[in-house]
Amino acid sequence: MAFIPISNLPLSNLPRTATADDAPGIRGILALAFDDDPMMRWFFPEDASREAELGRYFTTVFTRQYVHHGVCERTGAAAAFWVEPEAQAKAVPDAETIQELQNLLGDRAGLFRDAVETAARHTPQEPHWSLALIGADPAAQGQGHGARLLRSGLAKADAAGQPVYLESSKASNLPVYAHFGFTVREELQLPGDGGPKLWGMWREPRG
Repeated sequence: MAFIPISNLPLSNLPRTATADDAPGIRGILALAFDDDPMMRWFFPEDASREAELGRYFTTVFTRQYVHHGVCERTGAAAAFWVEPEAQAKAVPDAETIQELQNLLGDRAGLFRDAVETAARHTPQEPHWSLALIGADPAAQGQGHGARLLRSGLAKADAAGQPVYLESSKASNLPVYAHFGFTVREELQLPGDGGPKLWGMWREPRG
């Protein structure tokens, strides 16, 4: 029997709950997934350091926010962070987390703050689930990792009879979300020199 390197084996695309122990794996997945994201490239413009900076960024928000106040799931090559309506107020950075992110962003911290505040002013006020973040390793594209995580979270929101809101900073993802029932609710131009656009998208619950 021929030996098959582990790197050539398909990674499981079955969603499972992510815990703090998953931080190293999630860090690597999301750093690769968001390398070409317009907003993340705006926050972290240096090609040479972006992967490491993204890794630190996602480790911080995962371990300090979402693992405690969100519904976090992962597959072998993707991760998604959801927030239920009753946890929205808790799933925001505390002062220590904000300081950690500011230290990481350096002279881009002001842009980050303005972008977060702009998005927050346009967040729907009615109760909803929030898809805070979803990303898959580009090397696993086409293996169903992101789709499985989307279906898993949407099923939970549907079971609760709740709509779902997300913000996308990548135009090419809009048709993907539309396939899962999302419609564009608002288009935002982020402040600052060369700021990217954000598309707020909404999905009504399905029975």
